[in-house]
Order: sequence, then structure tokens, then C-alpha cells
Amino acid sequence: MKVEYDFSNARPNPYAKSLKKQITININEDTVAYFKNQAKTTGIPYQTLINLYLADCVNKKKKLVTTWE
Repeated sequence: MKVEYDFSNARPNPYAKSLKKQITININEDTVAYFKNQAKTTGIPYQTLINLYLADCVNKKKKLVTTWE
């Protein structure tokens, strides 16, 4: 590795706005199992699938409908 690097022609990361934020979340075991099974059939990591699903909800502005019995 070089002792000194020249960053004079460096430019900002164009993908910086789309970086992900790591969080901790509690998800039911059956939900995780569902996405892990989907991951096996699609070849996409289960955490990526969960992120894609949630991003789709955001993009479509889906509203959660709950009823309590």
C-alpha cells in the first residue's frame, strides 16, 4: 500500500444518499423463516428481501390497516 495517496481529483460518492442504516429490529420467527425460505428460492439474501419489501411499501405509500378484536 502506498504511504501517501493523492485525493486532489477525488469526487463525492454519488451513492451516498442511498446508503443503508443499520438498525436492530425484533421480527417474529415465522416471518424471518418466510423470508429465509424466499431467499433460498430466489438466491437473494433474506435481509435484502425484507428491505426490498419495505421499500416497495414506502414507494407505493401503503398504509397499514389493523383491526383489534
